[in-house]
Amino acid sequence: MEKLKILVVDDESRMRKLVRDFLVKQNFEVLEAEDGEDALDKFYANKDIALIILDVMMPKINGWDVCKEIRETSKVPVIMLTAKGEESDELLGFDIGADEYISKPFSPKILVARVEAILRRTGKKGEEEIMELGGITIDRLAHQVTVDGKELELSYKEFELLTYFVENKGIALSREKILNHVWNYDYFGDARTIDTHVKKLRSKLGDRGEYIKTIWGMGYKFEVEE
Repeated sequence: MEKLKILVVDDESRMRKLVRDFLVKQNFEVLEAEDGEDALDKFYANKDIALIILDVMMPKINGWDVCKEIRETSKVPVIMLTAKGEESDELLGFDIGADEYISKPFSPKILVARVEAILRRTGKKGEEEIMELGGITIDRLAHQVTVDGKELELSYKEFELLTYFVENKGIALSREKILNHVWNYDYFGDARTIDTHVKKLRSKLGDRGEYIKTIWGMGYKFEVEE
């Protein structure tokens, strides 16, 4: 199968190499750009880029402006990297069309997990349209979930929540992150709605509901004992 192409944009060569090495290990092809201007040149020269990892603070053209320009012509997934942790910066990132926002310093393994999750969600990794884990099978195209071959009756949000958990198996997810990704930023309700949906989802999954671990004071993690 042809390798998916990722564009990594950062003015620090050490950071680019770190991210590139982890992506290459997961069988991605990696292009590199050292500033915003270089990023746009590489983007326009390569029409088959599957995803862009984009640093914010860069010379010539910053990451915000690069993302804005790319969004004028393309829906390619964009993960923004920044040393800033301010909520306003994160909201700006989503406002201009970023798909994910990760603050430095970060774990390269987590970054790669986010890359793979976004590519699955956007259908770039077609082989992942059917996901199987711990006796649970999720058919994204048919919007169907089965446990040990028996179909479950899930609401739309329960399906989206379970899919998000499985995509991010083994990763601790805060309630805020779950809310942002499953309900999106246009949802202004209470994070407790997540707890309600998790309770219903656990009940419908039966014994498999134990895979959804509660992380007290933070959120949840989907974990299957090997």
